[in-house]
Amino acid sequence: MLQLKGRISLDDVLKVAVHGEPVSVDKACMEDVMRCHLFLKDFSRDKVIYGINTGFGPMAQWRVDDRFLSELQYNIIRSHACGAGEPLDDMCVKAAMMARVGTVLQCRSGVHPEAVQLLVEFINRDIIPFVPRHGSVGASGDLVQLAHIALCLIGEGKVHYRGEWRPSADVLAENGLQPLHMHVREGLSLTNGTSVMTGIGIINQMYAERLLDWETLASVWINEIASSFDDFMSEPENVCRRHEGQQVIAGRMRQLSEGSRLLQKREHAFYDSRHEGESYFTKKVQAYYSLRCVPQILGPVWETLYNSRKVLEDELNSACDNPIVDPETGNVYHGGNFHGDYISLEEDKVKIALVRLVMIAERQLNYLMHDRINGILPPFLNAGTLGLNYGMQACQFTATSTTAECQTLAMPNYVHSIPNNNDNQDIVSMGTNTALICRTVVENAFQVMSVLYIALAQATDCLKVADKIGAVSRRAYDEIRKIQPFFVEDSPFYEEIGKVELFLKNNQIKTK
Repeated sequence: MLQLKGRISLDDVLKVAVHGEPVSVDKACMEDVMRCHLFLKDFSRDKVIYGINTGFGPMAQWRVDDRFLSELQYNIIRSHACGAGEPLDDMCVKAAMMARVGTVLQCRSGVHPEAVQLLVEFINRDIIPFVPRHGSVGASGDLVQLAHIALCLIGEGKVHYRGEWRPSADVLAENGLQPLHMHVREGLSLTNGTSVMTGIGIINQMYAERLLDWETLASVWINEIASSFDDFMSEPENVCRRHEGQQVIAGRMRQLSEGSRLLQKREHAFYDSRHEGESYFTKKVQAYYSLRCVPQILGPVWETLYNSRKVLEDELNSACDNPIVDPETGNVYHGGNFHGDYISLEEDKVKIALVRLVMIAERQLNYLMHDRINGILPPFLNAGTLGLNYGMQACQFTATSTTAECQTLAMPNYVHSIPNNNDNQDIVSMGTNTALICRTVVENAFQVMSVLYIALAQATDCLKVADKIGAVSRRAYDEIRKIQPFFVEDSPFYEEIGKVELFLKNNQIKTK
């Protein structure tokens, strides 16, 4: 069981949201949560504090009578549970609940420990609130989506439980759980903040990092197929350009290509006197950019993901609601820690970087398809009769159209602020929309990558070089061939593309 002691890592969230590891909260942390709650309860008795005895947003000018303070907290949950569209997948909602736990464990929210305990019960029992895709402008955080989570905590709304959508009240009762009671500000705190965009961003991060590694291996494998010179990934070539990402990718390519008998040494082919008097070289002196410039293209992608991981982890461990309750200074501070700009900007960067990754994958696929470019493979990797059979010709259409959609989605969303809420929210982040668009690009990228991997395996067999590629490429080849054997006759590919996609999403590269 994962025990939370204050700081939560991205890997902690993934252990819980993806792999189902149960979670608990350290006793000392819960005591700190209670201490913050008791401070707020006492501090707020004779003061005007936003969202505790005032209305919300533009309604903050109206004081709420003490008789209705509990009702006020229920009202923000019920009134804001108004999202639309398909529900977020279970992993993203579970990651969002973990992010909410991370915020409350900063002990600056003033909620009762019951809120943390019930969130943990939902997480551990796989009780997944219905959270629609649409509703957040990412400014007071994810008000609408978080309200849907809070709605289930108070025993209303519906949850995904054991494969079915059921009323939250029924599932709570079945599990012997009591609905959350409103104490001082549970309604506001649970709906106010960036936890949903952060949860989606964490799932995006996991898949983006996996995509980068699969594309790095694909780039090694295609250079093996092309019998490229290996100096483009050499340390002396890449270390003299001062970017860490380029050096990391080049180093990873060297690691992944170990044992290859297809990559060539330039000094053996060109750095001697054998070519004196030759005016034309059949073997290309330098490969196409999509093969040769991989460290320079994927290096910035690596650096983007390195930075986004840090931003997500910082947000995961931030108090991102309003107001901030600080028992240490004995004060309550009003500000805007719920604003989602950090996540929105990073998810745009990740999205754009992944579109670039998809673009190089599509160009590598084109290299394999185009016999007049590669000069060594049949058109469209067609092992049958040309004209009668078509190989992977139509598969390229799928990859090309999906890449084109990704390029359209690359338009930055971070800049799409629209004032709303009586202009109280006059500049907003649209962070959840950005994270969701990024998620679409992630899904698209795996589809393109699956076509590329089937093509790499087919090209390897067309050249009969499976015994000469490096050990890591060979392991990938063997896995792909379990799904899609070498083909001569035409047949539908859609099921195999889907299966390879799932394989790439659910597995990391095996180097040993």
